[in-house]
Amino acid sequence: MANNSELSRITFNPAQCGGRACIRGMRIRVSDILDMLAGGASRQEILADFAYLEDADITAALQYAARSAESRAVLAAE
Repeated sequence: MANNSELSRITFNPAQCGGRACIRGMRIRVSDILDMLAGGASRQEILADFAYLEDADITAALQYAARSAESRAVLAAE
């Protein structure tokens, strides 16, 4: 289960990255981290490529994605 301090690393700013979920106010989106992981990059590779990221940022991105996957979607009837 995610704790609040980890999820507090996820930020939203309408003037940055179109208001998408980002890491600690930086211009790296949660989706960027998830795409890298899905593409086979390891945590160590991501951290080496983005020196300003911390391991906890990757954990926060995964936890945010897990919570988002649990959200219900409301679809309009046709």
